[in-house]
Formats: sequence, C-alpha cells, structure tokens
Amino acid sequence: MARIITDCPWLNPCLSVKSVVKGASKIVLITGVTRGLGRALAEWYIANGHTVIGCGRSAEVLNLRFTHPAPHDFTALDVAEENRVALWAAKVGAPDILINNAALMNTPAPLWKIPAREFNQLIDVNIKGVANVIRHFVPAMVARGSGVIVNLSSGWGRSTSPEVAPYCASKYAMEGLTKSLAQELPAGMAAVPLNPGVIDTDMLRLCWPDGAANHPKAEAWAKIAAPFILQLGPKDNGKSISVPGGDE
Repeated sequence: MARIITDCPWLNPCLSVKSVVKGASKIVLITGVTRGLGRALAEWYIANGHTVIGCGRSAEVLNLRFTHPAPHDFTALDVAEENRVALWAAKVGAPDILINNAALMNTPAPLWKIPAREFNQLIDVNIKGVANVIRHFVPAMVARGSGVIVNLSSGWGRSTSPEVAPYCASKYAMEGLTKSLAQELPAGMAAVPLNPGVIDTDMLRLCWPDGAANHPKAEAWAKIAAPFILQLGPKDNGKSISVPGGDE
C-alpha cells in the first residue's frame, strides 16, 4: 500500500502544484539525465521554467542538447570518473538543487554469483559517483550558503530483497552517507536521502519484469516528485523522506 509522509509540508492544503511552479526559477543539476527518473525530472523542470544541468553516459545527451539548448546544459560523462566530474563542476558552477540520480542495478542473482566486475561497477557509480559529484559541486554551494542536495535512495535502502544485494548495499550507503553529510552542512542548506517509490522504469523491469507495469510511469511520477523536491529545504535536512503517494 502507498505510504504518505504525514509530516511533509507538501501535504499542506494551502500549497498546490501551481504555487510551486510559479515560484522562483531554480538551477537544478541532475545526474543520469538521459532516461528513467532523471529524464522525467529534467523534462518537468524545463517545462515549468527551471534551468536543468544534466549528465549521462548515453548518446541521448546529444538529443537533449538539441531539444533543450542554453541556458540548459547537458554533458556526456560517467560520474565514476572523478576528473571529468571536476571539469564539469568547474564549467557549470553551483546549482540550487543537486539531484544525485545516476545509478546501476545488478543483474538479479545470489550475491555469490555476481561477478566482481559487475559488483565493482555498481559501487563505482552508485556510491563513489555520488561522492565525486558532492566533492566537486558542494563546496561552491557551501560557500554561497544555500542549496539542497537530494541523493536518491530506494525502498531497497530501507529494506531488503533477495538477488539485489549489491543494489541494496549501495542504497543503504546513500542513507548513511546523506545523513552524515547533513550534519556537516552549514545552516541554510539541506541533504536529503529521498526514496522515489516503485516506478516502472528499465531498471525495475530488469529485476521485476512481471510486476513493473503495475506501477506508475516515470513521467506520471515526475509530476508529483519534481514539485515535491522544490519544496525541500533546511527543515528537511538529514531526514529520510519518500515521495508522497509513491508505492513502496
């Protein structure tokens, strides 16, 4: 059953999607922007007057550049490559909202059957990649004294299932990493581990091919998640939060 976060300001009856959309335009940085949740978030933010800075590993970055020219900016890179992340940060500067979305899912199998190479690649992207982005973007946000860092967690960062041990490990790491980071940030900033819920994406179909279609598509999810993220702020620092209404 869907779970609603009852202490979330998004549930304030005085708020609406329209009131959020009409707020000040934000610069939103999203990793893993070429497909799935990252792409859906990017399209919603752009359609509603915000500037999106994104990265991804696929050639779809070129289509994003063509479809959404400046002030938006899309770069082809792997967040696991720290030197390239550093150059990217130097190029685009500090965002208002940083969304660490890029992640890999392991091929479902018992842990002892997952090759070391696959395990290592997942950790390089899901954990080290997030740390790389934080290392090179957050100092400018701290110097400015404002900004929100949203690290996408998962229901599998708060519970477990068989045959997804590497992914679970990486998302549990997101919870701990983000909560510790939250204690290091100055007043006026926030770091939030955000569980998006269960969404029908290529990643979900890899590990749950028979049930994925029963869940919302990324585009429908983004209509709730994107404005919800805009409402996150210092009051939410260090809290484990879920997108309201998302299946878990």
